[in-house]
Order: sequence, then C-alpha cells, then structure tokens
Amino acid sequence: MDDDSVRSESLPTLDEVARVAGVSRATASRAINGGDKVSQKSRDAVEAAVLALGYAPNPAARSLVTRRTDSVALVVPEPDDRVFSDPFFARTLRGVSRVLGARDLQLVLLLTGPGKEEQRMLRYLRNRHIDGAIVVSHHREDHLSDHLAAMGLPCVFVGRPWTSADKVAYVDTDNIAGGNAATEALVQRGCRRIGTIAGPPDMTAGVDRLLGWRMAMNQARLSDDAVVHGDFTEAGGEAAAEQLLREHPDLDGLAVASDLMALGALRALARAGRRVPDDVAVVGYDDLGVAERTSPPLTTVHAPVGDMADQAARLLLEQLDDGSRPRAMRIVFPPSLVRRASA
Repeated sequence: MDDDSVRSESLPTLDEVARVAGVSRATASRAINGGDKVSQKSRDAVEAAVLALGYAPNPAARSLVTRRTDSVALVVPEPDDRVFSDPFFARTLRGVSRVLGARDLQLVLLLTGPGKEEQRMLRYLRNRHIDGAIVVSHHREDHLSDHLAAMGLPCVFVGRPWTSADKVAYVDTDNIAGGNAATEALVQRGCRRIGTIAGPPDMTAGVDRLLGWRMAMNQARLSDDAVVHGDFTEAGGEAAAEQLLREHPDLDGLAVASDLMALGALRALARAGRRVPDDVAVVGYDDLGVAERTSPPLTTVHAPVGDMADQAARLLLEQLDDGSRPRAMRIVFPPSLVRRASA
C-alpha cells in the first residue's frame, strides 16, 4: 500500500518530504515508519521536513514497513457482566491503559468465553492483529498460557498461570501469604470456628488463598472443614455464606477470598441476625474500594492490583522493544492486611 494512496492532493506527500529532506522516497518512508538502515543525518532531515510540511503518514503503510500494529490485547476470559461489575477489572484496565497510552499504543479489549468464542479469540491472536497480549482472570481449562507460548506471541499474565509458567511472563501477589494473613487476624482476635468462602478452584488465586487459610488453621490447630467455594461475585459470596451458616451454625470467624464475596456474606450474616464483628468477624481480600463502603467497613488483605497491572504492561513493552518471543519472568508483590471494623 502506498503512503499517498488515500491522501488528498491538497496535503503534503511523501515525495515532497523526500525532496525537502534531500533523500530518496524509500529512505524517507523508512525514516518515517521506523525502519532500519537509515543514517541519523537522514533521519533528522526527514523529521525536519515532516514538521515543516505538516506531513501525516498513512498508518496502514507504516504497519507494512514495521510489521507492527501498535496495538495490544487485554484478554479477559470472563463474561462481560462480571467484567463490568468487578472493580478488579476496572483497576487493571486503568493501570494497563495508562502505561500503553504513554507509548501511544492502542488497547484492544477481548472478552471471551469457552467454545467458539475462545477459538475466535485465539485465531485473532494467531493472525497477529495485535503486537502482544496481557491476560487476566484465566482459568485452568482455557490453557491460554500454553497457546500463547506455542504461537510465540509476546505476552504477560496477571496472576500465576496454571501451565507454561516456565515459558511466559507473569505478575502476581503472594496469595498464599495473603490467605494466611487474613486467617491469622481472625485467630489473633480469638475466633476458634473459622470458615472460609474460597475462590473458584479453577483459578490459581482461589487455590492459593485457600491454601494460605488451611496453613493458618493447621498452625493454630483448628478444624479446617468449613469451606465453601464461591465465584468472586457478590451473589456467589451471599449464597456461600448461607451454606456455611447452615452447615456450621457455630461459626465465629469468616475469611473471604474477595471483597465482593465478603459484601454478599455480610448481607447473609445480617439476614441471619449475626452481628459483625461481635458474633462473626469477617476478613475480605483485594481492598479495591468495596471494603471501605461496607457496613461495618471491611478488614481486608490489600492486593496491589494497580501496581501489578502497571508492571505487566511494562514487561510486555520490554518484549516488544527487543522483539523477543514470550519469556519466563516472574514478579510477585507482597500483600498487606488493612484493619477496619469487621475484624
């Protein structure tokens, strides 16, 4: 495609840029589009001509020269109703977009479910409609880390992938330590019948936070049988809390694997006449704004989601800048306990 194919005759052309810069048309094209084999003297002359003439290159022609689309995919294997209701995704999107925007890169949001949607998304990535991908909220059965490693697409995962962790980059928070800290806070308060609303067992965050809870319970020599899995949603937390109260009416402490689920659990506890924290102390996980607005305000584990998103975007830019395939890198942020009124 020629740079001037869609350009009005009234606008400056690539030929004019080349003439003013004193270089060939091919050299001017390479300099403008970031190609190789252009001397610094020629590049400076072309840049000066571009500024003087007000020339704007054709993006389609530029992509043919650079083999870059200047766009990055944010892949979220979740239904859209969850993505737009969970503050985790808003915080992640904001962090990634800020870093990419500073480099003038376009962010493409890919929401996908299983089956045909997933195959369509993989085909889109395989055809290189984007330069790289950041993947969040992945599940055991989607095998995204295997697929992206196999196709050689630069990528970073937010959250430890189930497989190919030795082949792709990822950022995470120490979910085992976080689950442990949440439970220890309840133990230190004097709770002895502590249940947990765990995350989905097909997500590493859910598995790791549950493991941290079990470690703390075993360390305190307390029973670890009061477990119900939720889905990281408010409704899921409410249903899980109702089940725990039916099966373990002597519950006096509750560690919840996300603040949204804890919000639902607080509603179930209030309906059952259980006072928080007097009858049942509650600790959540994430600290993304929900915890400050609950009644009572929620003690929770702070996960630095904004920092994780920022770092994921920067790791991807490193791969794009040096033209590398996916590479194994791991950055794990420490969690911290934020004490409020619920425990």
